[in-house]
Amino acid sequence: MRHPLSAVLLVALAATPGLAADEDPYLWLEEVESEKALAWAKERSDADTAVIEAVPEFAAIHERLLEIVNSRDRIPTPKIRGPWIYNFWQDADHVRGVWRRTFLAQFVEESPAWETVLDLDALAEDEGENWVWKGATCLPPDDRHCLLSLSRGGADAAVEREFDTTTRTFVEEGFILPEAKARVAWRDENSLWVGTDFGEGSLTTSGYPRTARLWQRGTPLDAAKTVLEGSVDDVSVAAYSDHTPEGRYDLAKLVPEFFRGTDYLRLGERLVKLDLPDDANLRGFFKGRMLVTLRSDWSVGGVTYLQDALLAIDLDAFLAGGRGFEVLFEPKERIALDEVASTRNHLLYTTLDNVRGRLYRLTPHEDGWEKEEVELPGIGTLGLGSTSDADDTFFFTYQDFLTPSSLYLVREGAGPEKVKSSPSWFDATGMTVEQYEAASRDGTMIPYFVFLPKGFEADGANPTLLTAYGGFEVSEVPRYSGSVGSAWVARGGVYVLANIRGGGEFGPKWHQAAMKEKHQNNFDDLVAVAEDLVARKITSPEHLGIEGGSQGGLLVGGAFVQRPDLFEAVVCAVPLLDMKRYNKLLAGASWMAEYGNPDTGDWEYMKLWSPYQNLDPKADYPRVFFWTNTRDDRVHPAHARKMVAKMTDMGKPVLYYENTEGGHASGANLNQRAYTGALTYAYLWMMLR
Repeated sequence: MRHPLSAVLLVALAATPGLAADEDPYLWLEEVESEKALAWAKERSDADTAVIEAVPEFAAIHERLLEIVNSRDRIPTPKIRGPWIYNFWQDADHVRGVWRRTFLAQFVEESPAWETVLDLDALAEDEGENWVWKGATCLPPDDRHCLLSLSRGGADAAVEREFDTTTRTFVEEGFILPEAKARVAWRDENSLWVGTDFGEGSLTTSGYPRTARLWQRGTPLDAAKTVLEGSVDDVSVAAYSDHTPEGRYDLAKLVPEFFRGTDYLRLGERLVKLDLPDDANLRGFFKGRMLVTLRSDWSVGGVTYLQDALLAIDLDAFLAGGRGFEVLFEPKERIALDEVASTRNHLLYTTLDNVRGRLYRLTPHEDGWEKEEVELPGIGTLGLGSTSDADDTFFFTYQDFLTPSSLYLVREGAGPEKVKSSPSWFDATGMTVEQYEAASRDGTMIPYFVFLPKGFEADGANPTLLTAYGGFEVSEVPRYSGSVGSAWVARGGVYVLANIRGGGEFGPKWHQAAMKEKHQNNFDDLVAVAEDLVARKITSPEHLGIEGGSQGGLLVGGAFVQRPDLFEAVVCAVPLLDMKRYNKLLAGASWMAEYGNPDTGDWEYMKLWSPYQNLDPKADYPRVFFWTNTRDDRVHPAHARKMVAKMTDMGKPVLYYENTEGGHASGANLNQRAYTGALTYAYLWMMLR
């Protein structure tokens, strides 16, 4: 029987009967690498993964996922750097990966001749470090000088080391930054913008740099000159340079909270504050113009510019006081701006049109902008790839639930050219995709996609996996997944992707509709989709599971606590759960603009949906599968640990897995990701078949 929402919201906050609300017997699990906490995590993981590995489907799914993630037929994601196409690649022979490169003429061939720039497996072995690749920051236009980010075990904190791509060696006595959640960017060949841990008081309470400094080659790091300084209560401070064909723009930004900040342009030795709304997004510079997108309506210069608009203005005119912006994109109902990029002569942007992608190319002329829509293969999901500043070459990808991802190359004067395609990992014959809407508690219509198996019948008995994210303006769009297709839909499962509020599918307003005091909408939207699936007889509560990670972990954690009658299975990955203490754990303080500050009056609404505090000893919960990573230094593993411990002491059946590596992801390498995926799908088949 359905639980009335009002009853759920009145659940007592005590961890166990008779325990004061401000006490927590599981705080010891917040000590990430304490002997006691690690022993607890290992004992639970060993016992619970053994249960899942015994599910008949596990072995076959695991073998298939290993084949998928290690396939040499995957699309090598290209990054245009100078005359080269770079790619970071992992497979069964390169577990940690290789950074490699080739030329464009070679890249478009079926089997390119790759040159290895850095072998991370060999480096890790030589140095005795568990290195995980976190990317490269290179200096345009030739991209010879690069800073490589190397993480121990996959954490966000990384070591930065200067690398010469011509000699393919680390630079002797080059720039090196010790392990930290650093902010680093090239100014020129001999100077870096740096924000890092300079010792006591140099970080914000969120764990990010409080100062931005300019570091000259050949000088000690401590001698780097401060150019911008924030307070410990800010989220972060950073400085960087936007390198364009027309010149370099030196910038700095102070971020007091997510999606709000102050932008500065450095003119000589002076920082000039840019007169923009504090929630506007500076998108960079193109042909002497400053590009800005808006998160709220802005009235300036006698004109009101709409939320989610893309604006351009000549920078010199703006600095002189002009406010006559050109409107390059204006949102419409259910049409939102997505990505923005540029080539040498064109500005590119994509939109989500009812969660389906479209691509446009703009060319500036003396009398305005010429707009052209770039034709796509279908009505699906596209992603802008790497672009060139030297010419008008760019890449994009296209995919949908049934269509494997394909990589397209666009050159000046030519249409899109398909240059790479991913393999088909499952037989899509007879499979279909539908898009429906469900009315949420306040009447808002929530769209969702349903990926149906061959032979589907609406009889209420279909094993169904519902997933969503709903936070930080992140859009969830249809994608081809060999894992979902082969491990779930090809075996008869239904897969559902919900576009709930909190995401960016319909622009900033969709995100803002689930922030802070409105965050209950997040849970209501997911519940509405679940109930709609039941009403359509696509599934029933006995066969319905939900899955989410990070913010999505908070989402599914809150959903099963509020509506335990509606779900039979829950996959709660690297989750936020204890919202009373989340702002005191790792990067949690940086998300208070999203959720609220539990140390203030915000707790009055947060306590109504915080999963950890609302666990009810009398409720009949599904057997939840929680998983997290010891090396996750973004969302603290204690959220999952404490929830599992608390539910266990309440006598509730739960399953738990903690990987000792991986950071805020499903593993530090492809094999670990395949294992976590196999655990997930085997658990779902165990619970929902």
